[in-house]
Amino acid sequence: MTANEMKRKLKAGQPAVGVWIALGDPIIVEHLAAQGWDWLCVDTEHNPIDLATLTGMFQAIGRYPCAPMARIPEVSELGIKRILDAGAWGIVAPNIKTREEAEIVAAYAQYPPRGRRSIGSGRHALSFHTDMETYLQRANDEILRVVQIEHIDALPNLDAIFSVPGIDACFIGPNDLCASMGLTPSLEPPHREFAEAIGVILAAARRHGVAPGIHNARPETASRRIADGWRMVGCGSDITYVTAGARAAREAIRLT
Repeated sequence: MTANEMKRKLKAGQPAVGVWIALGDPIIVEHLAAQGWDWLCVDTEHNPIDLATLTGMFQAIGRYPCAPMARIPEVSELGIKRILDAGAWGIVAPNIKTREEAEIVAAYAQYPPRGRRSIGSGRHALSFHTDMETYLQRANDEILRVVQIEHIDALPNLDAIFSVPGIDACFIGPNDLCASMGLTPSLEPPHREFAEAIGVILAAARRHGVAPGIHNARPETASRRIADGWRMVGCGSDITYVTAGARAAREAIRLT
């Protein structure tokens, strides 16, 4: 069974860098996976990506040493198990604000006796290049379970959330966290209040051995976050890379 090197890196305190995926295209993620990213996370919460398309995207990512991740559409048994059965190596659960929500993530992303994930057919074992028996034995240890902290209401509950057994990492959504604080949404927030809030999250994650993560717009910011101790570090998205390259080329063309 192929080991989840992204999870290994995070458990060892090493950074794992990746890209957010909004376009439902297997060819785009295949090209991105070939560039050496540790992970690609397909956003099924906000984007019109169906399960069959998602499965093809996971297959394309799996041709390279890159973890196929997905932000699940909802925090529920069905929302979790269908993504994992399609072959995800890890899930990002959106907008976790309470321990009870984190417990749902831990429960349905783990097989008994640790959790309550049901056993069904799918390509989950194939995604790890193994057989079903081996997958059932090792999936709990290989699947990465990430809770997304993107609302100010989560901050008083961080110790309760991060102490849930089976939660491996957290990931800050800067846009929504800013919005919940009455600040202008941004992936590069300049606000002192935002800096203070993510400092609280980072400290809580460290207390509980949960890998701290955050998304960023620019490589310079991602590098600074890594220096500050963040470990699951996102940088940009497929949309931003496609549009930025297209815009730069168009603006460089002389028409006269």
